[in-house]
Amino acid sequence: MQHRNIVEFKVYGEYALFSDPVTRIGGEKLSYQIPTYEALKGILHSVYWKPTIIWIIDKVRIMKSIQTHSHGIRPIKYSGGNDLSIYTYLRDVEYQVQAHFEWNENRPELINDRNENKHHNIAKRMIDRGGRRDIFLGTRECQGYVEKCIFGEGASAYDNTEELNFGFMLHGFTYPDEAVREEDKGNLTVRFWKPIMKNGIIEFLRPEQCKTKRIIKQMDMKKFDETNFVGLKEFVEGDFINVNE
Repeated sequence: MQHRNIVEFKVYGEYALFSDPVTRIGGEKLSYQIPTYEALKGILHSVYWKPTIIWIIDKVRIMKSIQTHSHGIRPIKYSGGNDLSIYTYLRDVEYQVQAHFEWNENRPELINDRNENKHHNIAKRMIDRGGRRDIFLGTRECQGYVEKCIFGEGASAYDNTEELNFGFMLHGFTYPDEAVREEDKGNLTVRFWKPIMKNGIIEFLRPEQCKTKRIIKQMDMKKFDETNFVGLKEFVEGDFINVNE
């Protein structure tokens, strides 16, 4: 399905660490071979985000060969002092990303902010400028950079790889304010899936399409009111229409 509010960009960096949750129990981190849905969504949040919209990641294209690099880290122990851990990063990464946004139906109080052209134009301008906030590739020590691109242009290291299966891995988290299915509302839910890359491209399932998931805990949706959101009046009255912000 082709959406009107699609954005396309490339994100790249010297290192990336898309952590496998299983490997974090012992304090050591091992990166997945590819970025997770949640990591790419977080990058888009750093580019541009408002509670009125939900970013949906459609697909990612792996541009460079998957390489790893391990080295010793001395993280701070909660009990005091330091410990020695081995972190395994991805090295020299570049991805093309295609995404679109949809209205957050769990936020009826922001209905007057549903101006598609405004949000789409601002998002594209923020991509041109490299994002509103710092870009991180999975973790804070892995600085990333965003530039506009046309999805599918240029050569990928995996253009001739017909199919590559990455097995069982994390898809992302469903928070109460973005839940679509009734069983996910009022809960923090973690999702899993089995991604398959075809000719360098991975097409993501939508969050509500992930069949393997687990409720982590009950969580209430954050409410926006005058005590914690000074701009609420502008949204409610429909005055916030400046597309040149």
